[in-house]
Amino acid sequence: MSRPICGISLVILSVSSLAILVPNSYCTQAFAGGSIAGTIKFEGSAPHSRLIHMDADPVCYAVNKGNVHSSVLLLGDNNTLGNVFVYIKSGLARSDYPPPDQAAVITQAGCNYSPHVLGVMQKQKVKFLNPDGTLHNVHGMCRINPEFNAAMPDFRKEIQVSFDKPEFMFQIRCDVHPWMQAWMAVLNHPFFSVTGPEGKFEIKDIPAGTYEIEAWHEKLGSKTATMTVKDQTSQTIDFTFSAPK
Repeated sequence: MSRPICGISLVILSVSSLAILVPNSYCTQAFAGGSIAGTIKFEGSAPHSRLIHMDADPVCYAVNKGNVHSSVLLLGDNNTLGNVFVYIKSGLARSDYPPPDQAAVITQAGCNYSPHVLGVMQKQKVKFLNPDGTLHNVHGMCRINPEFNAAMPDFRKEIQVSFDKPEFMFQIRCDVHPWMQAWMAVLNHPFFSVTGPEGKFEIKDIPAGTYEIEAWHEKLGSKTATMTVKDQTSQTIDFTFSAPK
């Protein structure tokens, strides 16, 4: 976020060899937001990653050179945790942030959705790509926005959708390949992040204020914390998840 800094400069005009000083008002933009960053970790013994059998589709099997492991529990070094969605759950003063011009993209390359967890803004364009040369099916299991179900044969390389209403975490499935699953959140603001296997996240340009921050994982549940953000400062908050008992 930013706020204007206004001032006055002097412009010299020459009229009949006379120098005249004319005030010229101007405004520039200065950074006026804060940020939140942190690391997500998994505590305890990690379960074995599930093996995904792709033998049923020769194209999928060949692209991956065999079977692959699930990315539901994506762990990095030192048990850092990926595919965690971190966002401002409450506390924002406004809900009319414009969506970005750039479309969000989900590819189905290798018969898997990537990214596995994605945040978009309402009315932002979302592109689904099919580079695999085999039949896929994009099935959005929305509960608030209209549910959609689109076949993508090998010649249909792209489809585009958007969502008119905020909706937190619904599943995207491929009805042809049951192991293909992703999760999507539609928000009315841009303050969210998704961790990679290194477990890191950062949310920038947050207006000063006190917020409820939530970290969400599809199998391990949610963690929340309250954080006060000040202009031009960075706050650190870490979350630790453990296996359900």
